[in-house]
Amino acid sequence: MRFKKAIIPMGRPVHGDLPLQHVTVGDGGTKRVAALQIEELLAAGVTEVALVVRSGESRTFTELREQFGAALVSVEQSEPRGFGDAVLCAEEWVGGEPFIVQVCDHVFVTDADASCTRQLLDVATAEGCAVSGVQANSESQLPYFGAIGGTRVKGAGRIYSVATILEKPTPTVAEERCIIPGLRQGTYLQLFGTHALTSGVFSILREQQRALRAGDKLGLTEALAVLAGREKYLALEVNGQRVDLESPFGLLRAELALSLNGSRRDEVLRLILEEVARTPASRG
Repeated sequence: MRFKKAIIPMGRPVHGDLPLQHVTVGDGGTKRVAALQIEELLAAGVTEVALVVRSGESRTFTELREQFGAALVSVEQSEPRGFGDAVLCAEEWVGGEPFIVQVCDHVFVTDADASCTRQLLDVATAEGCAVSGVQANSESQLPYFGAIGGTRVKGAGRIYSVATILEKPTPTVAEERCIIPGLRQGTYLQLFGTHALTSGVFSILREQQRALRAGDKLGLTEALAVLAGREKYLALEVNGQRVDLESPFGLLRAELALSLNGSRRDEVLRLILEEVARTPASRG
């Protein structure tokens, strides 16, 4: 199984100029948020990345195309009808191949030699199946990310067989359906924001789209829950972290994570300590 194509949906109004925001990276330079993801995908072996954008909103694609050239293509979404709808818009472009989906409002920071994307693709290629990245979180994070239920694959410390996947479950529901044997109590495996999928998910999305009521949005998590019952589907606890840019101080936290993971870590720590020392504790 080879992954040559990736989809990054960017059509939600809340995303706005977020993909074009610049963040400071580990060497002290700056890069656009979207460029970080696209560079990581290309370095992992992907050859084409489709940005799903709203009809008439071409600025993001145009500016990024100047940097990445023919490796970047644009897929239009007539209106923001959900993350699953954005993925479905790219079905024809995917052409029946396995593919990657990543959210556009996260920054991924690896804690290993391999990037977060490379870790995911290594497992998906070796196992020949769909794999979603996950991260262990406390119960307090349940309102922000989808969560999985399943069991650890024997002999594979960070790989899990997915039995169920729920979009932002309540603590009560998570306690009933998303418990992972061996995880500390009150800890759940939640979606990382990157998935290596088979084209089988498209037929599920079409089925669920036909069943939508007027005004409802088509999610991806619900389709992945069905996928888990139809074919082999694994989750990888990524050796790294995701930073949600839409959370409070999201861009600041992303810059801190990237900077502290880089070659100038000591300099960044000194700057942080200097700012802490000069800021009165009583202020604001």
